[in-house]
Amino acid sequence: MQVRGPIAYEETGSGPLAVFVHGYPLDHRMWRDQLESLSDIRHCVAPDLPGFGASEAIDEFTMESVADSIAAFIDEDQADIIALSMGGYVALALWERHPALVRSLALVDTKATADSAEARQKRRAQAAQVAEQGPGSLVAGMTQALLAPDASHEAKRRLAEMINATSKESVIAALSGMADRRDRSRVLTTIDVPTAVVVGALDSVTPPVAAVGMASMIPDATVSIIPGAGHLTPIESPDAVNAVLQHFLDH
Repeated sequence: MQVRGPIAYEETGSGPLAVFVHGYPLDHRMWRDQLESLSDIRHCVAPDLPGFGASEAIDEFTMESVADSIAAFIDEDQADIIALSMGGYVALALWERHPALVRSLALVDTKATADSAEARQKRRAQAAQVAEQGPGSLVAGMTQALLAPDASHEAKRRLAEMINATSKESVIAALSGMADRRDRSRVLTTIDVPTAVVVGALDSVTPPVAAVGMASMIPDATVSIIPGAGHLTPIESPDAVNAVLQHFLDH
């Protein structure tokens, strides 16, 4: 692990910068297969978001504050941004606030809309559960929600490992930040860099129909649906996701 300011990160390869933004409640390790596969065409950097992994926490975890942290991390460089789920919420905030830093966008298993009232209530309930029982209490439910029914043992192991490594405080802060995030659907129409939308065919959190709808609002965006995968396509179907990203970044 390397550290730049408050952000810890893993890096591989050389060439143009590509920044991989992880989802909730994960860390940079979710991108392990991508960092290995794409290192021949990109300087691949996977940071731990504030409060996750080895990165320092910030006072208030919002999509905007995290986007600003990523912008400071990128500094004056320009990067391909590959982002999953909560990372996608951050990526859209990054585009809105710091578009000059973004060379291209790959939005993986994510959406631009805000939480519904029901979704916000579920996040509050999850935060209460974590406050009382700890992050480990999320493993069973999140394995069912985030992975396809026939996901590999290795995918389940990796998910559990990352959840168990995340602090109670960071889980609760991220839940609050996601619940309070605003709708960025209109931001999609402003994206004028190459954009790929990737989604698992069995993703029940951000399903393919929502991904296709999101892509339709982004000028010239491409859509790739990964067969047999749920919400964590880079972990569940790394070869397929790597092939999509390789083709996207090569063009």
